[in-house]
Amino acid sequence: MFAMDPVHLPLLFPPPLLTRLRQASDLDPDLVVQDLTDPKAADALARADVLITGWGCPHLDADALTAVPGLRTVLHAAGSVRSLVGDALWKHGVAVSSAVTGNALPVAEYTLAMILLAGKDTFTHHERFRTTHTYPTSAETAHTGNVGRRVGVIGASRVGRRLLELLRPFDLTVLLHDPYVSPAEAAELGAELLSLEDLLRHSDIVSLHAPDIPETYRMLDGDRLALIRDGGFLINTSRGALVDPEALTDELVSGRLHAILDVTEPEPLPAGSLLYHLPNVFLTPHIAGSLGNELERLGRIVVEELERLAAGLPLVHEVRHSDLSRVA
Repeated sequence: MFAMDPVHLPLLFPPPLLTRLRQASDLDPDLVVQDLTDPKAADALARADVLITGWGCPHLDADALTAVPGLRTVLHAAGSVRSLVGDALWKHGVAVSSAVTGNALPVAEYTLAMILLAGKDTFTHHERFRTTHTYPTSAETAHTGNVGRRVGVIGASRVGRRLLELLRPFDLTVLLHDPYVSPAEAAELGAELLSLEDLLRHSDIVSLHAPDIPETYRMLDGDRLALIRDGGFLINTSRGALVDPEALTDELVSGRLHAILDVTEPEPLPAGSLLYHLPNVFLTPHIAGSLGNELERLGRIVVEELERLAAGLPLVHEVRHSDLSRVA
């Protein structure tokens, strides 16, 4: 049964994928719930053993088990399940699968694009060209380019690992910080493992891909932001909570750093925020993750998981409760 905002269904499950869903299960594609207490859905929920969830799904906790007593599996057609699945489901042994790996690719692609544009100093040249209509001099482009540019990746998460893979063909020096990765594993990923402080000191461009967990809250505070070299870039496609917003604003208002921010805290920023008007800040409205035709990739992962269930095979993208202490 679908449990999500129905507005997302056509892009997640276009007709070919919907056909495969119906072949692998007893599914009513016209029945989509956002409220598990909806009396119109009570009979169907009572018979369901799999919920296909997505954005707009209600929180799944003890009340969900009351409404869906036969629930065995949750297939989430989106990313993190941290705020979706409550302790009661984990304790009940409900299997949970997420399409987070499918959502990692567009975030990594967005980040790669921004790293290359930052290395070419694209945003500075854009602003200057827009106002002066003149080409830069050789002196002004002397430090521009992506040969040997040092890119620091914070977090070998799913997004971080996809980004490391995408960075391999380029003439970049890649640094990595992740407390769960060994130097040998970092080398296999194409990066040099450093402490967080050393990564910040030695990177021209810093990209955040750590999970939003208590241990990472404000991990980039004023002292750590100050370690990034003058003129360096910070890219954040993870969560705004990882960065101290006041300290970051101070650095950006001073002009010492540049930032490319797809996420902020708060989100969205208030209308009066200085960051909307600073030439060294490039803001996007949380678009790095799956949008438009990219949603079909998430739906395909769910369909494949359901087909495995129907064939008696194990889930490939299962999320375990123990993983939530260190992943998004």
